[in-house]
Amino acid sequence: MSQSLSATLIATLLWPALAVSQNLDSNGPVPPESILSTETSSSADVAEQPSKRILWIIPNFRTSPAPEPYAPIRPKEKFKIAAEDSFDRGTIALAAVFAGEAQITNATKSFGQGLTGYSRYFGTAYADFVIGNFMTEAIYPTMLHQDPRYFPKLSGSGWSRLAYALSQTFWTHKNSGGTQFNFSEVVGNSTAVAISQAYYPDNRTAGKAISKLGTQIGVDTAANILKEFWPDLKRKLSRSHKAPIADR
Repeated sequence: MSQSLSATLIATLLWPALAVSQNLDSNGPVPPESILSTETSSSADVAEQPSKRILWIIPNFRTSPAPEPYAPIRPKEKFKIAAEDSFDRGTIALAAVFAGEAQITNATKSFGQGLTGYSRYFGTAYADFVIGNFMTEAIYPTMLHQDPRYFPKLSGSGWSRLAYALSQTFWTHKNSGGTQFNFSEVVGNSTAVAISQAYYPDNRTAGKAISKLGTQIGVDTAANILKEFWPDLKRKLSRSHKAPIADR
């Protein structure tokens, strides 16, 4: 996965989410009808199932309402989540974008150019997504008895929700209840990076592997933030779209 494109996508996609977090913490009273009020956000999102895609393209099958009381999911369900995230049209589209950028920058020279080169870039980019998803959402969560789901906080100040989303990269639920360090995320991505060395012949160095691991964890952290604030963004976009019609 191209580091430059990853950084650009993270910055571009996170900007509106971070703007929402700041609006939630803005000084002064918040109108009851505001779609960004924490009370509205909490009540609306608890009642509805999370969207299956963020920004209508990024797979979001990992997000789930927090069960009360907490109940773990079976290994079969963990593999289902990984499969849905991996084989969704959004994942294929993202792999196509990463492949195009990598070919333009000639990231792996041995892949070459033209259609043949692009097919290699696409295949490896897509493999990165699939292997990473199954390692972090299915295989290691099953082996380590951890829960791969993301449970949105949805209430509280914007900064508290942001801190919560960031923490979920390194902290997760255990099947037996309670929480612990997210070994599935860190070890799973480390394994995925190690496997990728087999099909990236030009990048088999420890430095590049560590850099790629950092990028993978950074992308997953950004995804958590988007998962947390996507309901707010979606309502804001929906209201903005309907407002001109109502004023006619």
